[in-house]
Amino acid sequence: MSGFLAGLCVAVLPVLALGVWIGRRTARAKSLAGLGTPVEHATFETLHTASLAAPPLRAGLTEETARKSARKLRSLLGTDALCLTDREQVLVWDGDGAHHRSEIMERLAGPLETGRGEAFRLTCDSLDCSVRWAVVAPLTVDDRVHGALVACAPRESAVLVRAAGEVARWVSVQLELADLDRSRTRLIEAEIKALRAQISPHFIFNSLAVIASFVRTDPERARELLLEFADFTRYSFRRHGDFTTLAEELHAIDHYLALVRARFGDRLSVTLQIAPEVLPVTLPFLCLQPLVENAVKHGLEGKAVSPGKCHIQITAQDAGAEALVVIEDDGAGMDPGLLRRILAREVSPSGGIGLSNVDDRLRQVYGDDYGLVIETAAGAGMKITVRLPKYQPGVHPAGRLPRE
Repeated sequence: MSGFLAGLCVAVLPVLALGVWIGRRTARAKSLAGLGTPVEHATFETLHTASLAAPPLRAGLTEETARKSARKLRSLLGTDALCLTDREQVLVWDGDGAHHRSEIMERLAGPLETGRGEAFRLTCDSLDCSVRWAVVAPLTVDDRVHGALVACAPRESAVLVRAAGEVARWVSVQLELADLDRSRTRLIEAEIKALRAQISPHFIFNSLAVIASFVRTDPERARELLLEFADFTRYSFRRHGDFTTLAEELHAIDHYLALVRARFGDRLSVTLQIAPEVLPVTLPFLCLQPLVENAVKHGLEGKAVSPGKCHIQITAQDAGAEALVVIEDDGAGMDPGLLRRILAREVSPSGGIGLSNVDDRLRQVYGDDYGLVIETAAGAGMKITVRLPKYQPGVHPAGRLPRE
């Protein structure tokens, strides 16, 4: 969150400074009725125009996003023409003098290579052409030049050079935020792939082996388990949406537990206490299932040396603005020091990736106050508490509109 705020400040400051400069250039002694001073009015207009240009740029630098933002950017600078380019071509030209496209691209080789802006005179035989000078300001993300903002004017202007540089810096910040958004999306996809990969091959093998064992002795039971297996894998490997509902996640957990019960019989008992009012709550996809799998592994499979029975309790209750989900087992537990190292990704024992992955995703979506709360000790079982806000901006199940 602090990184986002820092990025926001960097994104706003250049256009704010530009607005103040414009306001001071046009200021008169009297205030504009109802609009504050000329400086305040110009600053507001600048920020408003920048806010309209920002959304397209947050999708990256393409012909479509350049077309949607170019006119607003030209309005910020007050120039006769403006173009945005990538490293290969002019993406959009807004204003007069579009016949200078090829000349602009020829002169961009140096700025695109060095990352330094420059101004140069345009050659033109047309007496009606209003643009005679071009100011080039490179667009950079992570020290790599992605393209350029080129402002064209009738004459050379040191003020335009500086203003174009400020606007280009602001555009670069928007492109950097777009890159961060893509990186975040790739990270979430990678984390979900990691969770899918964690669905143990041993679990799949054991489930199929259990199903096969019932084929001759109890065909109807084998059929039921095969359907449970199909429903569980269908949910786990779905390819749309980063979020789901608590009801859908618990339904998938029910399929998973049916397969586990078929293998371990009466060695495993599960109690569920679910408040109906929290079933629509949205949460990250594959968020609770790994925690239940962890409870099975450490609660029941952890007792392999001295086989016994294990009880797992899953509760979900209403807690005002939040839903409180608790997954508790009476199994082997874990040394708290080892658990801290697992959550810090310092070690990755079998099953550890599920805990650290879920903890990271919860913090990423809801903030650091919403990480896993785990109570455990060697031989004392494990209790995992998950707090889920009932509403979080941008968090809603796939295919559904955000709640108003």
